[in-house]
Amino acid sequence: MTDAPNDTLLDDSEQHGVIRIIIADDQSLFVEGLRYILEARASDMRVVATVANGEQAIEAAERLQPDIILMDVRMPLMDGVEATRIIHQRLPGCRILMLTTFPDDEYVHAALRSGAVGYLLKNRPLSELIHSIRAVRNGIMLIDPSVAETLFHAPEEDRKSAEEIESLIATLTQREREVLYLLIQAHDNTQIAESLGVAVQTVRNYTSAIYNKLHIANRMDLFKMMKQIRFYLDRHE
Repeated sequence: MTDAPNDTLLDDSEQHGVIRIIIADDQSLFVEGLRYILEARASDMRVVATVANGEQAIEAAERLQPDIILMDVRMPLMDGVEATRIIHQRLPGCRILMLTTFPDDEYVHAALRSGAVGYLLKNRPLSELIHSIRAVRNGIMLIDPSVAETLFHAPEEDRKSAEEIESLIATLTQREREVLYLLIQAHDNTQIAESLGVAVQTVRNYTSAIYNKLHIANRMDLFKMMKQIRFYLDRHE
């Protein structure tokens, strides 16, 4: 399906506090149903565009700069993983939540390495999807339980030794370690900001610095290191 994107750019004054969403999926019935449900049941959400492939997703993202993209994994012309990689490079503040039909999808690792912040099955109750969108907006990474086991069994070559992880953590500042400890407790950005008495954007800046120093891309990579990280931080309190 290669229909032109269906989008509407909302006036800034009308969308203060509203989560602006693009849906990228080539299944038109699913897209229209999801759009209707989101806008009917979530007053804080607006679907600003629907697109049918990865190329359209990139174009719409650059033009509309949404808060969140709900990205199908398998689409014609360009799949969701490649589109995610490009959008994440060009618009790092845009949060991309992958949607898939299959719990054992081969694209899980690639999507998260490409910058996606979540991976959910399409058969999840819509009420859960609404909560998931809000959580992702607040900095939480979400992985559907049915794909979590696949995700946590990372390829051997991607794993770091405990010694490597400790040496990387040693490069963090004291404030970055405080943020890191709250991250591995699954606090979102707003909760961390309130706990430390700083702005949410400051938390994002610290988080980005932590990811760079630990050579990781997102919270899922962080969670894979969690046991060693928590052990290290507890020993150096």
